[in-house]
Amino acid sequence: MSTLPFKQSDGPLRRAPELRELQKQGPVHAVTTAVGDPAWLVTGYEEVRRLLADDRFGRAHPEPERASRSGESALFGGPLGDFDTEQNDHRRMRALLQPHFSPKRMRALRPRIEALTASLLDEMEAAGSPADLHSALALPLPIAVICELLGVPYDDRDRFRAWSQAAADVTDRARSEQGLADLFRYGRDLVARKRAEGDPDADVISRLAATEGVGDDEAAMLGMSLLFAGHETTVTAIGMGTLWMMSTPGQWQALAADPSRVDATVEEILRGFGLGGGGLVRYARTDLDMEGVPVRAGDLVLLDTGAANHDPAAYPEPERFDPGSPVAAHLSFGHGPRYCMGAPLARIELSVVFAQLVTRFPTMRLGRPLEEMTFDPKTLTGGLTALPVTW
Repeated sequence: MSTLPFKQSDGPLRRAPELRELQKQGPVHAVTTAVGDPAWLVTGYEEVRRLLADDRFGRAHPEPERASRSGESALFGGPLGDFDTEQNDHRRMRALLQPHFSPKRMRALRPRIEALTASLLDEMEAAGSPADLHSALALPLPIAVICELLGVPYDDRDRFRAWSQAAADVTDRARSEQGLADLFRYGRDLVARKRAEGDPDADVISRLAATEGVGDDEAAMLGMSLLFAGHETTVTAIGMGTLWMMSTPGQWQALAADPSRVDATVEEILRGFGLGGGGLVRYARTDLDMEGVPVRAGDLVLLDTGAANHDPAAYPEPERFDPGSPVAAHLSFGHGPRYCMGAPLARIELSVVFAQLVTRFPTMRLGRPLEEMTFDPKTLTGGLTALPVTW
């Protein structure tokens, strides 16, 4: 039986050898998680897509203290929510948030995202080559965007970034729980300030706080969930997308020569930056047959969207970066009733970033060999800690 996480011995842009071997054997695998608990790992594209929309799986567990866990993160490693009310709670949450993240609202943000990106690139260009693209752009841009959208003071970014990284720690439960508690406490203070300011249309958190039937705790929880989700994965996608493009001969130059390729490039970045070997935590709500495997109620099932996005059955050359290839739609934002509401915003941010980057810096290249890049092994997204570039 395989044990997670798999060793990434073939570099940061290829699936782990053990994962590749498992995918040859089939779509569902019995594994042991990083904390020693049993789980099922689903790696096939069609199977992950189908199960993401299957209401026989959820995030809650009838006996949370006995549930298998994928890791030590308080937010992502184990069960969340009330088993009996989970589906209604989820529908309520989406109903409250969906209006604030409509494609129309997100498109209206594009000019501001373009201005923020241009300003950060101006600063990077003025400082000169070489530069760390992570600290110059990949990190500050998504934080600035989500701060403006939610109404979170940008000056607080170092604090909430530290809390977010602590909450996402998959190796230290106490640190993760403390980070989550700090974020929630900050959110409650922010909601109280929004109520006192009395401008219900100022930003998303103000609108949530002014919504009838939404108390301080719920508004704080929703706001801080958005704050975390609204920047963490985009930071990683910018870094890994840049790394992948610059490591694939001709791709950076091709986009610089033809900016109309940017949307296809963004979709390929979204498909490729998570290589698999983990997965979205789900618990079976009832006994069922899963692709011929008998699954019992309460079993932990890891829906590995990263592995699915590199399934040779859906992508004949899964490790090849090829924006022009007509392939299946990636699952990076999920599928079905839990599809990521922030998808339109993430796509706009990435489109703006890469369109401006290749235009301003058509000769940009990595400042360090691929094998010398460093990643954060503790956090869920596992992104780059630095991205040295030169031009």
